Amino acid sequence: MNNLLDKIFFRSQNLNHINLGFKNIKKETEVSKIFEAIHSYSSNSEIRYVGGCVRKIINKEAYDDIDLAVNLNPKEVCEALTKKDIKYYASGIEHGTITALINDIKFEITSLRKDIDTDGRHAKVEFSDSWKEDASRRDFTINSIYADIEGSLFDPFDGKKDLESGKINFIGNVETRIKEDYLRVLRYVRFFLSYSKHSHDPQVIKAIKKNLSGVSSISSERLIDEFQKLLKSNGFLKLTKDKDCLEIINLIFPQIKNISLFNKMNSFAKKNFLEMDFIFLLSLMIIDGTDNVDYFIYKFNLSKKDQKRLIFLNKFNLEKNTNQTFSEKNLNKIFYFNGREALLDVLYFKIFKSKKVDNKLIKMIEIFKKKEMPVMPFKASTLMEKYQIPEGRELGQKLKAIEEVWTSNDFKISDKELQKIVSN
Repeated sequence: MNNLLDKIFFRSQNLNHINLGFKNIKKETEVSKIFEAIHSYSSNSEIRYVGGCVRKIINKEAYDDIDLAVNLNPKEVCEALTKKDIKYYASGIEHGTITALINDIKFEITSLRKDIDTDGRHAKVEFSDSWKEDASRRDFTINSIYADIEGSLFDPFDGKKDLESGKINFIGNVETRIKEDYLRVLRYVRFFLSYSKHSHDPQVIKAIKKNLSGVSSISSERLIDEFQKLLKSNGFLKLTKDKDCLEIINLIFPQIKNISLFNKMNSFAKKNFLEMDFIFLLSLMIIDGTDNVDYFIYKFNLSKKDQKRLIFLNKFNLEKNTNQTFSEKNLNKIFYFNGREALLDVLYFKIFKSKKVDNKLIKMIEIFKKKEMPVMPFKASTLMEKYQIPEGRELGQKLKAIEEVWTSNDFKISDKELQKIVSN
């Protein structure tokens, strides 16, 4: 009798934290407006939370994205939102997704679907009104859990049970699921490292290795996006301790070489690891004194801004660095000529790569975070008018000389130094 009561109490505790989690979403966002819009569309319309936010609430994690599933087709979803004056955009309508926007918070609303055809990259879908059919096309049981606005679950594949027991199970045949979308290989690594409490199923690893070549058909954008999610996941630091997962990552991203760095970080790096952005963390893994960065940029489609950051950091680290490199005088030059972000990248990179924490560098970070970007006080027109220096090569040389002294002296230059430059 006591065992039975314990089980009932345990279930009630689980339900309470789940219900509370979804109550918090209602409190923190205006998602209830979307539920109301869908429910009021027709007597048969339904809407539920799905995917990551459900998984994270069950697992007592902080949620980020809010994904919703509906038994209406995209056109009907648009009509329902329009009736309630909810803004949306339909850039994903081809795949059945409408993105609602309330108070700058995005809600992805996807119609129930079933796969008609797959090619390893994308699925050709048909809209459905069956929740079981929609769940059947998802990758893992832990991602096929739905919840209504109060937190009552629809869980056709026992995903909650798998999540609580730490099992990462594909829905249906493993090889079939992988061949539908080869990105699931990387997703398996992420979810296994984040949630698994067991060893790998040998049949799963066998199926992954058999189909690993298919990952090359996935766009570089999707691969980078998934690796970014892995890097920011709770399980990333376990990667080097998991032989199978590490082998998979090394085969997909051969340029990413220094993952072990994150298992021997100094105290500052450990404390700030989760606060660092993806491109910076990526730089720690691909900058190795060779042309590795150039090849990575060539292979993966990064934005121009991200490419510029990596190229600058790589070039900086290829140069022979001394203690003088990190003097305030030299850092001022980097700050002025390359910008705050580049300067902070240089400082953080040096600290993260060091065995011991250099407090002087930490102090420099605090200084340059607050420092205003200086503006060169002397222009060509000033020298031409005040010192009668004609336009041409000499003018350019003198401006460059003034700038050199000014940046080397904490963005100050005395009248005597200025006079000396313009007089020579």
